[in-house]
Amino acid sequence: MFMKRPKHKVFEYIPRFYNPEEDEELKERERRKRRLGFRRNSKIKKRRGSTVIYLVLIILIIYLFLKFNVG
Repeated sequence: MFMKRPKHKVFEYIPRFYNPEEDEELKERERRKRRLGFRRNSKIKKRRGSTVIYLVLIILIIYLFLKFNVG
């Protein structure tokens, strides 16, 4: 009943002017990073799962297989 209505946020746009010198500088920096391989390292570090968890699951499956197979 006594709730306040949300007000619209004020949009303050500060225009940025194109600086071709800075743009070329950024492109050159990105080229150097690509050439040195900085981006590739971040992709290599990503893993899908932990090897410890897989190892524990395999040991558990072998244990259960041996326990029910012998009995």
